[in-house]
Amino acid sequence: MKVIGLTGGIASGKSTVASVFREMGAIILDADQIAREVVLPRQPAWEDIVERFGPQILNPDQSLNREELGKIVFNCSDCLQDLNRITHPHIMRYYKDALHQLSLEKPEAIVILEVPLLYETNMEKICRQVVVVWVDRETQVKRLMERENLSHAEAIKRIDSQMPLDEKARRADFVIDNRGGMVETKENAAIYYKEILQAV
Repeated sequence: MKVIGLTGGIASGKSTVASVFREMGAIILDADQIAREVVLPRQPAWEDIVERFGPQILNPDQSLNREELGKIVFNCSDCLQDLNRITHPHIMRYYKDALHQLSLEKPEAIVILEVPLLYETNMEKICRQVVVVWVDRETQVKRLMERENLSHAEAIKRIDSQMPLDEKARRADFVIDNRGGMVETKENAAIYYKEILQAV
């Protein structure tokens, strides 16, 4: 089994690249999706988050109001650290169990760990290679503002809560430049994945 890390920054285009890898046969373990599962109502992470941030971050159905929680944590570095401290152990346990199961069931698989905070959480250590989806800062800010309907200042706060994309690209084994159109990005992703298949 070959484990490849896929990361980047918020609004850099990781999901687009992941979709190409999935279409070409990879198994994708998406940290954002896993993070949503571990904070479902009455799960341990959910209970710790409510205890830390209060019931005002809940929707009427008791699910987390991600927008309200985001307003809190992206305006308070200590709050963001607390949220990560609560959720990351649960996410890591999920990954560990999933990778163990896949190694038994599909030992020839190519598994992509799509993780925004791959380097920040030292998960690159379990990856054969790391792919970074990169855009320049101006493009990243613009795309995030449009996607999340944020002000310029709000977008900057969210981007600055992560390791700079330039630093991630410097550490990467392979960089996919996503400043161009979606067609070009998908072509570059396909080229990389074909190289991985040839190297297996």
